[in-house]
Amino acid sequence: MSFFVSLHYISFIIILKAFIMNTPIYQFFTKDHHRIDGLLDKATEDMNNIKEEYYHQFRTGLLRHIKMEEKILFPAAQKANGGAPLRLAPKLRLDHGALTALMVVPPTPEVVKVLRAVLEVHDRIEEEVGGMYEACEKLTQNQTETLLEKLAATTEVPVHPHNRADYALGAAKRALDRAGFDYDELAKRGLG
Repeated sequence: MSFFVSLHYISFIIILKAFIMNTPIYQFFTKDHHRIDGLLDKATEDMNNIKEEYYHQFRTGLLRHIKMEEKILFPAAQKANGGAPLRLAPKLRLDHGALTALMVVPPTPEVVKVLRAVLEVHDRIEEEVGGMYEACEKLTQNQTETLLEKLAATTEVPVHPHNRADYALGAAKRALDRAGFDYDELAKRGLG
């Protein structure tokens, strides 16, 4: 009997995920995740020779993506939720701070490994069943077209040259720590 219950539950989750994956907000943001990941892949094909043109596009793309979530999607969902922040918002906001801090420092192999690890966890929290995109989609379903128009019109975030000072990396490490990530541990795991 428990085998059939488990099979039924797994089938339910697959159907639910398929439904969520076919919603406009989910599609918009996951497509952007893939675009941003692709830019990072192109920039770092050779870790000893980062392609700055692609890394610049990755930086501005990631920062624009964060801007769309923080300035448009999350506030719209919070407003539709009676003004109460969504359960996952505080964690994602800390992640956004950490990712933004990592955009300040030069893309060393260590920084890129940490970036990839953080993005993997962060994107999963947003995309999974019961994740942020599902919650936002449900709360803002009557505003989908308006939100998509605002999201598409979001401008790029201007960036400065990388800050090579030790304090910049220190600030990034502290932002990661606040978000629940250990820079040194992720760097060791990724480079080993």
